[in-house]
Amino acid sequence: MNERTDPSQSRRAITLRVRRRLDRQLTPFWESFTIAYRPNMNVISVLMEIQLNPVNSQGQRVPPVMWECNCLEEVCGACSMNINGQPRQACSALVDKLPDPIVLEPFAKFPVIRDLVVDRQQMFDSLRRVKAWIPIDGAYDLGAGPRMPEPMRVKMYELSKCMTCGCCLEACPQINSRSKFIGAAAISQVRLFNAHPTGAMHAAARLDALMGPGGLHDCGNAQNCVKVCPKSIPLTDSIADVGRQIMVHAVKTFLLG
Repeated sequence: MNERTDPSQSRRAITLRVRRRLDRQLTPFWESFTIAYRPNMNVISVLMEIQLNPVNSQGQRVPPVMWECNCLEEVCGACSMNINGQPRQACSALVDKLPDPIVLEPFAKFPVIRDLVVDRQQMFDSLRRVKAWIPIDGAYDLGAGPRMPEPMRVKMYELSKCMTCGCCLEACPQINSRSKFIGAAAISQVRLFNAHPTGAMHAAARLDALMGPGGLHDCGNAQNCVKVCPKSIPLTDSIADVGRQIMVHAVKTFLLG
């Protein structure tokens, strides 16, 4: 009986197609690179090979491809990009599991700074809008504070894994130039901080922010966000839960003035 051959063992080179943009004002273009194959490479290691020797498939020396990375452990979210049309993290995208050629594109829902580097400032602006933090009154020691029930802590811990990578916004059809939708990431953080015993004191302000333009009512329930989240955060559960909170808050506000 013939032994089954691992397809990755017969691979000798990696073809990379990168959608490049050398400046915000310049027109994007495609450029191909051919890199020698090594086992257990990820997309970041392929980009690092290009950085060491920035020569395209036509043998022309070109400016190195620009990208972002930090932790290389799928924790920081910096290396987010579209890989073969799928928003994901380049550090966890293994070459052996990707077809050839590997196609890299920057996120289309964010302003491109250069090549694969985008400006995700809108996500941090959204977190500021919904007050996604725990307020502390003063610089003195406040003590341990109230304890969160363990079942709630376990549930909320999953929401705290958000690394603001932008994958959920990239996959969301409601995030576009005609919409102000805040996105699933910020909505999920509202659920997280509203559940915190101390953070709950600002729950009304967070819900008010989501009742304004671009808030929760702009969600089209496509559920693409939960499918592409690299941390498997239950984003659609958060959207539903925050929707219930908003309804209760709106009724109380109406009845109590």
